[in-house]
Amino acid sequence: MSELYTIRESTPADLDIIVAHRRGMFEAMHTGTKEQLDAMDLAFIPWLKERVDNGRYKGWFAVELDGSVAAGVGLWLLDWIPGPFDQQPYRGYILNVYTAPEYRKQGLAKRLMQTLMDWCYANEINILMLHASDQGRTIYEGLGFTPTNEMRTWKNRT
Repeated sequence: MSELYTIRESTPADLDIIVAHRRGMFEAMHTGTKEQLDAMDLAFIPWLKERVDNGRYKGWFAVELDGSVAAGVGLWLLDWIPGPFDQQPYRGYILNVYTAPEYRKQGLAKRLMQTLMDWCYANEINILMLHASDQGRTIYEGLGFTPTNEMRTWKNRT
């Protein structure tokens, strides 16, 4: 089970793993064509590097004893306007939640999410947000996440 794995924080040397996990996440959701995912990867690499370097992206991995990465989760620290429920200058956006197919159903995503949440709350990041896939929704609901009243629009949506 998940006790067989250790959790470690990501480092700047892990950028390729994070990029691969992000792509794997979208592939598992059947979102995007190969060309769209290739373009995403190219745009994501400099975005990620900048945020890892300035400390605004943090990540954690579940790893086997031999160091193989089984799963990962990321946190983007967003500038946020203080409001009535939280005056902190940042909110946490959770992204890149991914478990390799051969490691699924062992509780790794939940364990990584709890690690991320513990770090956030210890560092006064009090409000966390994410967009849930159908596969991840029950994990997030079990950790206390609830739907909000968010609305959106975007150019050239199909």
